[in-house]
Amino acid sequence: MPRFRLHVEYAGTGLAGWQKQADVPSVQQQIEEAVRAFSGEAVTIRGAGRTDAGVHATAQIAHLDLEKDWPTDTIRDALNHHLRPTATAILSAEMVDDDFDARFSATKRAYVYKIVNRRPQPTLQRGRVWQVPRPLDVEAMQAAADSLMGTHDFTTFRSSECQAKSPVKTLDELSVHRTGDLITIHAVARSFLHNQIRSFVGSLKRVGEGVWPVEQMAEALEARDRKACGPVAPPDGLYLMRVDYPDRSFVSWP
Repeated sequence: MPRFRLHVEYAGTGLAGWQKQADVPSVQQQIEEAVRAFSGEAVTIRGAGRTDAGVHATAQIAHLDLEKDWPTDTIRDALNHHLRPTATAILSAEMVDDDFDARFSATKRAYVYKIVNRRPQPTLQRGRVWQVPRPLDVEAMQAAADSLMGTHDFTTFRSSECQAKSPVKTLDELSVHRTGDLITIHAVARSFLHNQIRSFVGSLKRVGEGVWPVEQMAEALEARDRKACGPVAPPDGLYLMRVDYPDRSFVSWP
């Protein structure tokens, strides 16, 4: 049975996230319904990252098994035909080895969080960024972010609903950049805890506003207590934008 890898792009607004849910539409459900519509097969697809409700992706990777050895361009185009009413698209499809797993074969994942730091509301980017009207000190935010680098127990920045077996993760990058009114926060790791990046961003905002001193980020980390975390940032500004595998990387900037 051939296995195919899909490069998926989607806007998460109004969706329950990647994972299929009982009563709310999800990206996984949309694609599985599109597969059934074009091939007649009921399949279960696996994704590289279980993005939360409202979170977007420019480089989500998924895999599925089909009974027929379809041309990869046919899979891409047929799925996009049935996905056209949604905000989900298949950018590419390719055949892979049977042992490829979109989730477990991934070696790194990269997210970017976008903040519009200005008083006027965003118009063209509404629903795709977090508007923060108070001025943010990017240098202070970066200094605070530096204290989170490396391997730590990230209980403070972990959702109470997180299903990961351990709160210990290794953070390879957490960088803060400003271009005009746009602040981008880049996070790279092999894997992340539930709500970890949005928890980072909400706490970094506190530092940027001057509500928290830079040192409080390290103190929050050491507390290993969810109550020490700042408010969780909304999902609007978060994008899964890169997934690395041993054979290649998939990256697409939002």
